[in-house]
Amino acid sequence: MAKLNSIRLELARDHDFPEGSRTRGYELIAPLDEKWHLDEEAWKTLRDRCKVKRFWAGEANEIGHLVHRRGQWFFDYDPERESDDEPGYKLDKHVFRPGEYISIREHGGVMRTFRIASVVELE
Repeated sequence: MAKLNSIRLELARDHDFPEGSRTRGYELIAPLDEKWHLDEEAWKTLRDRCKVKRFWAGEANEIGHLVHRRGQWFFDYDPERESDDEPGYKLDKHVFRPGEYISIREHGGVMRTFRIASVVELE
């Protein structure tokens, strides 16, 4: 059976946060394959357990799901609306290993880069 992982993403350096930020990012629960990629086949059987939490200093946490549709991965906070979805940039091709970087288009339309701070296999 596929294993789930707890993955922490922290905001990388950008023009608003020149040092990056450990208090802004995402924590997600997702299956990874042996090459550290999101595992779509495992996700299909574990989708209800694939969660995301957006944390941003000074704002309330947002809780949602990791969703795959139309060939793209999203963070979905309200299944009744698509306007709150946050698509990842080519997440199907990225390696989810500590120290790697990924980009997310936040629901305000801003594309931000996040560093993978940790990946912990769950039991």
